[in-house]
Amino acid sequence: MAKHTFCFTLAELAQCIGAELVGDPQHPIYALATLQAATVNELSFIANPAYKKYLGSTQAGAVICHPELADSISTNKLIVSNPYLAFARLTPLFDSSLQVETGIHPTAVIGKDCEIGKDVCIQPNVVIADGVRIGDGVFVGAGTYIGADSCVGAGTRVLPNVTIYHGISIGAGCIFHSGSVVGADGFGFAPSPDGWVKIHQLGGVIIGNKVEIGACTTIDRGALDDTFIDDGVILDNLIQIGHNVRLGKHTAIAANTVIGGSTVIGDNCTIGGAVAIAGHLTIVDKVYITGMSMVTNSVTEAGSYSSGVPLAPTKEWRKNAARFRNLDNLATRLIKLERTSPKDE
Repeated sequence: MAKHTFCFTLAELAQCIGAELVGDPQHPIYALATLQAATVNELSFIANPAYKKYLGSTQAGAVICHPELADSISTNKLIVSNPYLAFARLTPLFDSSLQVETGIHPTAVIGKDCEIGKDVCIQPNVVIADGVRIGDGVFVGAGTYIGADSCVGAGTRVLPNVTIYHGISIGAGCIFHSGSVVGADGFGFAPSPDGWVKIHQLGGVIIGNKVEIGACTTIDRGALDDTFIDDGVILDNLIQIGHNVRLGKHTAIAANTVIGGSTVIGDNCTIGGAVAIAGHLTIVDKVYITGMSMVTNSVTEAGSYSSGVPLAPTKEWRKNAARFRNLDNLATRLIKLERTSPKDE
């Protein structure tokens, strides 16, 4: 019989997520899988109604489902009000990347006056500069650099080849994916007759607890004050956060978004992919900005906002683009026509 890294009974999993278990409580589960691919010892879930068509043919040993779908499932089931959230809460149990051996690899370089907590894992070729503080249970992946006088809170995972500059404060339980850069200089230059004069960035970056930073995302240090990322923020891959930006609690930002310097974004905002937000703006709490939007003014009321032109057949798009160039002229002509038209009696 194949050796399984993980094995949980359905009773154990049901207890973890507070689910009602219908079926065999001792049925063993070795992994999570999709409805289409799951086998008898794998657990699946259904959160999107579009996947109901797979319920009749799934080979899953059990399915996490909403009460409304329970009668449609013939196998074991874990019934919860929010299947997607329940699935998310089970994923850490099956994540092999979380299993690491503690210790400091002999090729790691540790600077002077550093404080290293208990049960840390510091992998090969890590460089930790002078005066760094590393909390208990921190993981630092191979090839990572942590600059002088920075601090990393307990339980944070810094994956391979991350660069954290000097004077950066990172909270507990964060995740930094490979290639992310925290604390590089903001884009500050003053024009002069002889060209651009660099404005040295004298602030830092403060990151709260349970923040996740995607691969190749960059967070610039502040020019004078600090750039600030509050608790629970999640950032996707390839995002640019400018200097002195402030992101509120639990705000989520999708890939390829850019945020100009000194913009303040409130709590519980959601920003879609490839959004461009100009600098020195304020966006209040609970704002949703759809993908590919261009934000050039502050947003003062909660709600959903969009911009941009949706995809269209090229021939149609060219006609509309030509008309757009004439929009100002057409608007002026319409205003003149309204002024000269006889008023309704």
